[in-house]
Amino acid sequence: MRKLQVDKWLLVTVMLLLVFGLVMITSIGVPKSIQLSAPNILYPNCSDPQVDCYLLFKNHLVRMLIGLVVMFIVSKISFRFWKKTSVFWYASVVLLLMVVLAFGSQYTTFAKSWIVLFNTSLQPTEFAKLALIFYLAHWMERKNQEIQTFQYGFLPFCIVTGILLFPILLQPDLGGVMIVGSVAAAMYFAAGAKMRHMALGAVIVFVLGLLTVTMVGRVNDRFQAFLNQDSDCRESYCWQTEQANIAVGTGGFWGKGLTQGVQKSYWLPQASDDFIFAASAEELGFLRIAIVIFGYGVIAYRGLTIARGSPDRFTMLTAVGVTSWIVIQAYMNIMINIGMMPVTGITLPFVSYGGSSMIATLIGIGVLLQISKHSSYETGSSRRGDRRTYHAKYSPY
Repeated sequence: MRKLQVDKWLLVTVMLLLVFGLVMITSIGVPKSIQLSAPNILYPNCSDPQVDCYLLFKNHLVRMLIGLVVMFIVSKISFRFWKKTSVFWYASVVLLLMVVLAFGSQYTTFAKSWIVLFNTSLQPTEFAKLALIFYLAHWMERKNQEIQTFQYGFLPFCIVTGILLFPILLQPDLGGVMIVGSVAAAMYFAAGAKMRHMALGAVIVFVLGLLTVTMVGRVNDRFQAFLNQDSDCRESYCWQTEQANIAVGTGGFWGKGLTQGVQKSYWLPQASDDFIFAASAEELGFLRIAIVIFGYGVIAYRGLTIARGSPDRFTMLTAVGVTSWIVIQAYMNIMINIGMMPVTGITLPFVSYGGSSMIATLIGIGVLLQISKHSSYETGSSRRGDRRTYHAKYSPY
């Protein structure tokens, strides 16, 4: 009997990204740690007992360890459990998103995206991504070839995805909407959707996006700032993009060295959160930060390889969904950091400071590792030659 093993390349890559994030939080997070631990001290100093210069490091380490424990537990849970409970998770996150709209907190941002209890914040949108993946995978498996039809495929897909997207849009969390919509579209395509339906969906998204940008003031401000990055950024959202570009540019090829970055201390907002890529690029330089970009490419390759060898349609679609989620979010964050997208508040998976994002993405990796145990394309597997059988079994045609 073949011993079930997880995909080691995927696991090692994620662990290296976690270590990288911990190192950069330690290097970049001191200014914010001082601000949070001693907000009322006029001239804070790390030697002052009231000042904790490593508060972010400690919080991040605890969250990372919790996430790893949860990831390990989830990697032991059969994927059939997620299939059986997919409706429950979907309904639960929809309810949580409604609670956020009614009782949520802005938590230092303009979007009402957090539930704050006992001085701890929870961002349901992060977990909504995973719940939607489970539900869509289960629903698309049951639909089978009906997914290609307009009445039983396209329309129900839009409704199922829209029910989850609408409360996220009302927060408004544009970044969450973009990621959830992109992941849903990737799964819909993998399930065998017709290209004309995909094109129609793209037109609908474009029109709705245009209306959102036009009607929602703060979203419009961010798009205007993105389109006018060369103008005076002192009073607009392009200030963040400008400072991020300065951080990346001044880092050069080799960087200024750990702890030596300037932008994190005085200029770059959210340097340890949404803009940790830019702050890291300033200290590490282009050649070293490129390794991080390559790391997400490895996750994409291994995740889609696992999906290709998945034992059934549900696990294939789940693997596609989890992989798309992590990779799309990572590259969107990077594009925002280098000024190729408007600022939308997206974290860099496994690296950015943020408990909800860290734990949710590690749960996703745990699910992917569990699926990899049963994948015929698993690293070291002797069953790599069964490609024709696999595609014949799961082809929608």
